[in-house]
Amino acid sequence: MSEEYRTVAGRGHARFEVRGSEFIGHVAPAETVEAAESFVDAIRGEYDDATHNVPAYRVRADPFREYQSDDGEPSGSSGKPALNVLVQREIENVVAVVTRYYGGTNLGVGGLARSYSQAVKEAVDDAGVVTERPHERFSIRTRYDDSGTVRGILESEGVEFDAEYGETVTFEVRVPETDAAQLRDRIRSATSGRADLSDI
Repeated sequence: MSEEYRTVAGRGHARFEVRGSEFIGHVAPAETVEAAESFVDAIRGEYDDATHNVPAYRVRADPFREYQSDDGEPSGSSGKPALNVLVQREIENVVAVVTRYYGGTNLGVGGLARSYSQAVKEAVDDAGVVTERPHERFSIRTRYDDSGTVRGILESEGVEFDAEYGETVTFEVRVPETDAAQLRDRIRSATSGRADLSDI
């Protein structure tokens, strides 16, 4: 799972009507199954008056997780077509939900499959697709004396981090997996082992 992968650049959205039914596609990046499920729950909460909220996601967990549900639509008419778009586009760490407000005309399995696919495709296009490298997160707890040195290293490496200044200074770091070991070594060496490093 250490190789590069394609995912959506951010949240995407699409909305259109088919014979009176309104379809709203939503996509977002999700690095864990929990993040994917929480996005699905948030959309269901926001559109709780919709006829259906159909979820699909692909997450690089161990083992790799793919999930879809028809959410009350005819079997195979919605969740699978939604997931198929993510598979065909070779996008991972992504979650999609298609919201449908029923408009009074039955679309049939074929019509539903086309509409659910279209909603995911358009939402993905709206979000944009990027190539990502897997990241690792860890925290660095250090004394104030060493905090400037640690911050300088993180900034020079262009690493994403948040700093919290309390009794000690804690940096929460997000770094590509391929660079993580070297960064840890550099920080240990620069602080003579005084920095406390732990996985998040």
